[in-house]
Amino acid sequence: MAALYEGYTLCGLVPDQNLSSSGIQGIEEERDRDHVVVTDSTRSVTLYKVSDQKPLGSWTVKQGQKLTCPAVFNSQTNEYVAVTDNKVIRIWKEDDILLDKAFKATVSSDVWKVHCTHGGEPVVLFQRGAVRLLDSLLAAPQQPIEEVLAQEEAIRWSTIIVAETQQFIIITTEQKGEHFLYLQRLNPNSVQRYRLEREEPGLSPLSFSATYRDKHICLLYLYPNGHVYQSVLSVRGLGTEEGVQALPLPRSLLLGLPVGDGQLEAASAMALDEAHVAVVGVPHPSAGGGKDFLCIWNTNFQTLQAGKEMAGKIYGQLWSYSNKVFIPHGKTLSIIPFECPKSSLASALGKLKHTKTEESKTPNSVPSWNNILHGEKAQPSKSAETRRTRTTRKSQSTTNLTTDQVLELIKTAPVEEIQKEVEGFLTRAEFQDLQPSVGQLALTLVSRSLADPAFYSSSTLAQLVHTRCLCHSVCPDLVLLALEKKDYFLCQLCLQFFPDIPEAVTCACLKAFISIPDVDAEKVSLEPDSVKFMENLITRDRAEAGLQNGFSPTSSVVNDRQTRAEDVKKKASAPSQLSCPVGLHKAVLINEILQTPYSDTFLLPHLKDLSSQHVMLFLQYLQFLYLKYSQDAFPQMEGFRSPSLSQVCICVQISN
Repeated sequence: MAALYEGYTLCGLVPDQNLSSSGIQGIEEERDRDHVVVTDSTRSVTLYKVSDQKPLGSWTVKQGQKLTCPAVFNSQTNEYVAVTDNKVIRIWKEDDILLDKAFKATVSSDVWKVHCTHGGEPVVLFQRGAVRLLDSLLAAPQQPIEEVLAQEEAIRWSTIIVAETQQFIIITTEQKGEHFLYLQRLNPNSVQRYRLEREEPGLSPLSFSATYRDKHICLLYLYPNGHVYQSVLSVRGLGTEEGVQALPLPRSLLLGLPVGDGQLEAASAMALDEAHVAVVGVPHPSAGGGKDFLCIWNTNFQTLQAGKEMAGKIYGQLWSYSNKVFIPHGKTLSIIPFECPKSSLASALGKLKHTKTEESKTPNSVPSWNNILHGEKAQPSKSAETRRTRTTRKSQSTTNLTTDQVLELIKTAPVEEIQKEVEGFLTRAEFQDLQPSVGQLALTLVSRSLADPAFYSSSTLAQLVHTRCLCHSVCPDLVLLALEKKDYFLCQLCLQFFPDIPEAVTCACLKAFISIPDVDAEKVSLEPDSVKFMENLITRDRAEAGLQNGFSPTSSVVNDRQTRAEDVKKKASAPSQLSCPVGLHKAVLINEILQTPYSDTFLLPHLKDLSSQHVMLFLQYLQFLYLKYSQDAFPQMEGFRSPSLSQVCICVQISN
């Protein structure tokens, strides 16, 4: 699961007087991952060593001059390149003291930005869309520069990507409310123009991010309505004709982020890897107003996996280098280390996937945990429709309260009234609007339950979990509260529906489940399908109908005597009877642990907290499952939640 770690300050900021800008133009990686170059909005370029949070050098242009694009580092020559006053290219080395005495050249057209990749030659992008390699431009600084963009078309964002050893410049532009993308390859020079699909009238993208993976360029962009889209572009077969007609750029919706009241203004989204997106300036779905967060969302599972509150004003700027996020906020430029471990997700997928052959199904455009956990297509609208049908009469008599009104009611009202109003609210709400509201409702319920031991609404919390709009990151105290209240049914639901439960909490659940007396466990109401599976497993007769793997030995005439002799030998060597070491309901709860996503690395330290007695009982139960599955060739029943043989074997290996 993704994580944001404790941050630290790289430097202070001098924001604009109206606080509309952070005062930073750009941050570029320098010679290695421990050095960055920070360009402010006016006159200074500073080199920092990240690990020491100290400046190693700083260069300032004269009063009256202005830096008009971020400085970059040319690793081929160990020089810095920047542009002042739109047309003056300046080049200097680290030991140069005064920029005014360093090399400079004036070009014939305004420069938008200088881009440079590690080991590559700097590329100069002009405001009218033309591109030049730095060396060829400096050979004749006053060479004429063509206009690539149409009239009234202006660049909004640009970046450089290395794909298949070639450099590509990506430019997004705007013209009369239309948005376009240019993909330009260098050596040989070729360009393709695309038209972005229109969003709601008047909405323009707030941020762009581009990555290269699987031989394609993936463009990520965020709109003020919270929609995060991805477009995938091939780097092969680019057209060479100038002015070629714009091709439509297909897109897919990756995330629908909560926007709170109104629309997003200063916000940004950046791809961290193929499954994680960092977002700033977007409301945390479970936090109150007036707070700004840096969040990491998992696009595969549509869940918020990490969040960190950022003090001061957010400017909607975000940079990421070497597993660190650079974010200006208030009067500080902070560095937040992060981790998006692939092993945890891979473990989750591998340990949850049954080894049996399943009927092939058409994959969803975005995989969901409903699909992974239950082997079925996610159909939130179906569950919402079921709720509507079941509660139509109740909702008709319920006042149509807003989210804020329900939240206020939860703080003081009795359990019965809260249950009624929350049920009515869930019935009325559209599914796509549920996630932020459900998170706030759950947080408020849990907060009151922790503050007032006499208050606890199990059924309401279960309703919220059943919406499948909750995860552990949104309401981190929910599972532990359920354990404290010995609400094992709610624990079971959370284990089924939450994809991001930390391994420490998983182990706490395991310890609690193993410690329950069997007599008490049998009194707990649990999910019927999981109970049915264990009932069939425990009561199954291994010698059912005298058949062995569907074949009766007596039906063979030729090998009758030999078969019966082998049968007697097998029965003599086999255990007389397999006995489950725990009660039925306790076994059901332990099965949920076996099917919960986890990473071996993060789980092992917490398993050591189990007593030797608990470990032995756990291993005995795993042995029982293993023998039942292997000796009886017991099939996993279709439609019933049950751990797979591979999940059992993996747990045995980890526990030993």
